[in-house]
Amino acid sequence: MTDGTTLNDLHFGLDGLIPVVTQDARSGAVLMQAYADRAAVQRTLDTREATYWSRSRAEQWVKGATSGHTQKVVDVQLDCDGDSVLYRVEQTGPACHTGEYSCFHRPLLDTQAPAASLDGTLERVYGTISERLATLPENSYVARLHAGGIDRVLKKISEEAGEVLLAAKNADRAELATEAADLMFHLLFALAEVGVSPGEVAAVLQAREGRTGLKGPKEAG
Repeated sequence: MTDGTTLNDLHFGLDGLIPVVTQDARSGAVLMQAYADRAAVQRTLDTREATYWSRSRAEQWVKGATSGHTQKVVDVQLDCDGDSVLYRVEQTGPACHTGEYSCFHRPLLDTQAPAASLDGTLERVYGTISERLATLPENSYVARLHAGGIDRVLKKISEEAGEVLLAAKNADRAELATEAADLMFHLLFALAEVGVSPGEVAAVLQAREGRTGLKGPKEAG
């Protein structure tokens, strides 16, 4: 917490607990909702390990301590009324005890897909790839690609880049969109394998905004 916000600004309930919403910092997906007491929030701030309070067991618990599906906390935010907290985390594996990526996977309303946009899509795809790399489920393309080693995905990037060039050369809009998507997927896979997040790439691009982004020629001599 920053800007002078402290634990004293949190309004815990009569039971000493405060609701905690947990969000994937990479994909933006809401992963789960739980509760924390003052000590659990303090431990989260001190260790950057998502820590909660179990109402059923009446004890503090650290996400992933037994399952290995850990949550590295990158940010903690207090809502405007001070009566709920947001943990933004880097999730390892599924967040839900059922094995689902998010605890919120039971729709009550038919989904209306938003207009297609890359905004947030790359992070969600990266999050899915990371989850599959952590769990390596059977019949998963990510698991098969991972088993082939980094050289296999690098070969796929080269192949897909060639397909992008060919589609662009032929001015085939539909094919170019498809091949570009394939290239981006395998590029995200390589990033996940090495542990580079889309945010790190975005930071480099943002630093280049308004600039050429290209290195100039070497000075003679």
